[in-house]
Amino acid sequence: MTATPVKIETSQFEFLVSPLSSSARPAPKEPPSSSVVVDLASVSDPGKVRSRNEDHYMVSKVSRRMEVIADNLPAGELPHELAEDGYCMVVADGMGGMNAGDVASMMAISTGVRLADKSVKWGFKINEREARELLNRMSMYFQEIDRRLTERSDRDRRLFGMGTTLTLAYSIGSHLFLIHVGDSRAYLFRGGEMTQLTRDHTVAQALADAGQIRPEDIRTHARRNTLTNYLGGHRGKIQADVRWTRLEDGDRLLLCSDGLSDMVDDAKILEVLSRRKGAQVATETLLQKALDAGGKDNVTIVLADYTIPPFVAPPVFEGRSSSSRPRDVMALDTEEFPMQGEEK
Repeated sequence: MTATPVKIETSQFEFLVSPLSSSARPAPKEPPSSSVVVDLASVSDPGKVRSRNEDHYMVSKVSRRMEVIADNLPAGELPHELAEDGYCMVVADGMGGMNAGDVASMMAISTGVRLADKSVKWGFKINEREARELLNRMSMYFQEIDRRLTERSDRDRRLFGMGTTLTLAYSIGSHLFLIHVGDSRAYLFRGGEMTQLTRDHTVAQALADAGQIRPEDIRTHARRNTLTNYLGGHRGKIQADVRWTRLEDGDRLLLCSDGLSDMVDDAKILEVLSRRKGAQVATETLLQKALDAGGKDNVTIVLADYTIPPFVAPPVFEGRSSSSRPRDVMALDTEEFPMQGEEK
């Protein structure tokens, strides 16, 4: 395996537009995160061509609980149980010779979990400061994963040059945080429309960004799977895209490896999500479509359907004015690294 220099500068999307500061009106009171119901489904398949599956994924529920066992306070003074629930979804698509791709994607997820386990804060209460800290921690985790993959590759020649994509979604209540490297994708389905939340880090996407090819030609371009950004090989200097947005009742969040997006175009994915079948039925249908289209790569799909209770609007007092402020834009500090390309 070789890493070929790519003389194309891709756009970096290292910014954060705060969904909490986009309106002059007071923010509505959010329902407790534990009241948000998430229907989760996932599947991973080697496909019809490859002998092994180099994709790995993880879906987890993260909870914080306090239950009052005994007290002598007057009735109603204490809530007897406090609860916060979050959901974490990760898709990693490994690459490399021999079994290196398997190891890279597996190691990326397991390392990230161990790093999060050591953190004293997991991000259950979201305001602008907490969101900044959470995204900075996630960005640092990605850099540490990249460093550890590189060191493991240097120590074991059988794993030389291994790397992986990594797309992670973390939701707490109505807040959604995304951090992303590579070409595994995150889509949001809302109100009959589907939006790609991530940007592919590939040569084909870079060519489209530069106006050298049409966006519709990306799926069939010869360099559509040549990555310009991935975990492994950058010695901790990886640049990850981050995003913070708000979820709404009825939203469907889809994470997938390129084994789905290369085989099934967006219009067909949208058609499946629009049927409003349960998450399990939708994932199985999408997998079958990828296999029916040839199944040329490993296919991994994670789908989350959100049921979010209504927000409570705060009172508006007569004679009291509020001033708007500009959107909060945050750049995460990262180090530049030489652009490299790698076929998965």
